[in-house]
Amino acid sequence: MTYTCIDIHDALPLIDKQANIVDIRDAMSFQNSHMQNAVHLSNDNLESYIKEHDSDTPLIVCCYHGNSSKGAAEYLATQGFKEVYSLNGGFTQWQALHPERCQSEN
Repeated sequence: MTYTCIDIHDALPLIDKQANIVDIRDAMSFQNSHMQNAVHLSNDNLESYIKEHDSDTPLIVCCYHGNSSKGAAEYLATQGFKEVYSLNGGFTQWQALHPERCQSEN
């Protein structure tokens, strides 16, 4: 199992088809703003996320700039997720290009 790096433009159709999105940034950054429908993924909820989510649904991993998400995407692929993507440019680029597709917990 492996993952694929995906550009934001190419991620949009997957997101519109209900791909799952996980955000691995710190909790405060996630609360301030994140991609719509993203789940904050941390060491605290990783095991339950793996158990509770369909491994056949495409999964997009987001971090700050698209670097840390690669390791997380690789790990999730080894855990049985069949279609895993690391978002190039991360949340920073996503927010710059699609602020209308961001939300906050505040």
